Amino acid sequence: MKYINQLENNELIDNFLSYPPQDFSVWLSDHGVPIFSGKFDLLTTADKDFKYKIQKLPFYKKWQRCLQPKTCFVGTTVSEYALLTDKIDANQLAKHLKKAYAKQYSFMVVKDLPLASPLLSEQDNHYSRQLIAALKEQGYIEMEGQALAWVPIDFIDMNEFFSRFSYSRRKNFRRKLKSREKLDINLLHSGDECFFNQTVQDEYYQLYLNVYQQSEVHFDLLTKSFFIQLLQSKEAKAYIFTYHSNGEFIGYNICFKVNNMLVDKYIGMVYPQARELNLYFVSWFVNLEYALQQGFNYYIAGWTDPEVKASLGAKFTFTKHLVHIRNPLLRVIIRKFIGYFESDKEKVA
Repeated sequence: MKYINQLENNELIDNFLSYPPQDFSVWLSDHGVPIFSGKFDLLTTADKDFKYKIQKLPFYKKWQRCLQPKTCFVGTTVSEYALLTDKIDANQLAKHLKKAYAKQYSFMVVKDLPLASPLLSEQDNHYSRQLIAALKEQGYIEMEGQALAWVPIDFIDMNEFFSRFSYSRRKNFRRKLKSREKLDINLLHSGDECFFNQTVQDEYYQLYLNVYQQSEVHFDLLTKSFFIQLLQSKEAKAYIFTYHSNGEFIGYNICFKVNNMLVDKYIGMVYPQARELNLYFVSWFVNLEYALQQGFNYYIAGWTDPEVKASLGAKFTFTKHLVHIRNPLLRVIIRKFIGYFESDKEKVA
């Protein structure tokens, strides 16, 4: 099935439905739209100062569970955007979602609806605009979403790409890229024989956990079963860039080719080696070079670390979250403080 707003292959979506993140429940709506539920920390996307002030309120540890309600999400955690279907009119979908789930869940979030995304068709963008308007009519609160980083492959070679930065930035890039000389870089594919070895599976999952555990945002914890299925699936057609230093496996990127775009999805690293060798930085340019060599139109670099990606030359396209809050008093409070949960645009301004 091909969804509206889909920038991933079907195998990745099916993998999410079969092996949902830890403690999440996943299902399809009556019209085939992916939905999941789980406990959600309402401070997940709050800016640091606001989060600090909340956590310093009296008896926070006793009532913080009130800020972690079981929440229903329309969307997935493996797709860049909410996955929708043209089997139902946008107005009908908005009414159906409210009727089916709004009374059951204190919070309901239709997440990652695109805003005139250059990565999607006009038909996809049009449907999302219609759905945003219809959800607002149903009483949903509109929130600024995250910044999706992308780079158009509109340069002839990497020298042309570097020329777009200031002299000091170029000098800094070239200094960090010297780490590449110390790395052995290879390209594997999902379904390769090595991924049927349990030791290899354990290593890949542990490197993913390393990155997850040091991240500031903890939302979805993908399971080991999800990773094993992904790594072993030839149909998933994942491109896996691996990095070794002195024979030690210190990192990887899992990417996909979709609609002539290189979509960067998952990263795993060993610390402190990855930091010492500027692996995040090096992998960015390895991915760009590969996208250029293969004649791809875009490199899509995901939602996290927008400030860092902006410094590396990324452009950004934004989304909207539409939130339904069952409690009318809490709805008023959230509306008042909603600006504290919309920080990505400021980070890349």
